[in-house]
Amino acid sequence: MTIPFESADAVMKHAIELAWLGQGYVEPNPMVGSVLVDERLRLLGEGFHQRFGGPHAEVNALADFAIRYPDEAERRRLLESATLYVTLEPCCHHGKTPPCSQLLIRSGVRRVVVALQDPFPRVSGGGLRELLEAGIEVSVGLLADEVARLNAPFVTLMTKRRPYVHAKWAMTLDGKLATRERDSKWISSEASRAIVHQLRGRMDAILVGSGTAAADDPLLTARPPGPRTPLRIVLDSRGELTLSSQLVRTAREIPLLVAVSQNASEANIANLRAAGAEVLVLCSGDRSSNATPNQPDVAELLAELGRRSLTNLLVEGGSEVLGSFCDVQLIDEAHVFIASKIAGGRDAISPVGGHGVALMSLAQRLSNPEIQIIEHDVYVRGMIERR
Repeated sequence: MTIPFESADAVMKHAIELAWLGQGYVEPNPMVGSVLVDERLRLLGEGFHQRFGGPHAEVNALADFAIRYPDEAERRRLLESATLYVTLEPCCHHGKTPPCSQLLIRSGVRRVVVALQDPFPRVSGGGLRELLEAGIEVSVGLLADEVARLNAPFVTLMTKRRPYVHAKWAMTLDGKLATRERDSKWISSEASRAIVHQLRGRMDAILVGSGTAAADDPLLTARPPGPRTPLRIVLDSRGELTLSSQLVRTAREIPLLVAVSQNASEANIANLRAAGAEVLVLCSGDRSSNATPNQPDVAELLAELGRRSLTNLLVEGGSEVLGSFCDVQLIDEAHVFIASKIAGGRDAISPVGGHGVALMSLAQRLSNPEIQIIEHDVYVRGMIERR
């Protein structure tokens, strides 16, 4: 006999846990989990959206139910008093899969509990209306805040038409990104760097500035590979990324986009394109009082990435690039690794450059940060609190 869930909250929490299993595999779709229970909150079936273009969570939950209860008559009897919990409103449109709202109507389920209404314009309440019109009892809002956090990247893409921006940096205990001689290998521990590679492996794109590209000659890949192969982006106002860099030499195998300003020479642009890189010419950010002079406009870049349905962007630096995103409040989540080392030096750079704020009361802060000890490092992660 299946042990019942303790409460409706516990059922939805389990659906959220299932939804997280799709992270990195389902984007640009949302992560969704679904749990079917009887009137005593005993598990009947469960499922989650496993991959982009694949069956949705509700489909998988009902399929699991059919496996657990192969007798059709018994399934019909159970569904007469069953409740389906789902983290996001069931879809009501034909996309890569048929509408889940119609599946639920045909299934005979009595009640549906939804955490969050889908912000996708082709759904946005339509699925809920179809269920209600079919006589299914519908409840919306259970653990909505947790599901909003779960799907913050998807919600950002739908409502702001841009990717969700993760900012990552490693720094010493005294807040240095490198020594006075610009040496930074390695600030953080091997275990911390492994977490960064896991983070990279679920991103749609990774971005660095031309200074970081020149100093570190990075590949900007996940090792070992993750579920996604991120687009590598370099902010390079003049298009001077060297053709012998690892990024350019691998551009035909791993996508590389070089975002340049209108100051970039035609020769540099032509050379990069000939080597296999995509070159995107953007307006300069000089129009904003907070912009770094001559740097490609990061808001314009994000808008273009949004048009491509990129959901998660990881900004890895350097200092001025992180500062440019921070100054225009385009960082959504921070991943900071603090090493138990002191570098010192008045000329050693800090992680976030740019203009910064004039008053501490205007400083951006994390909302409910998570703090983890990784070997000798402290990993701080959290969403940026919006005023």
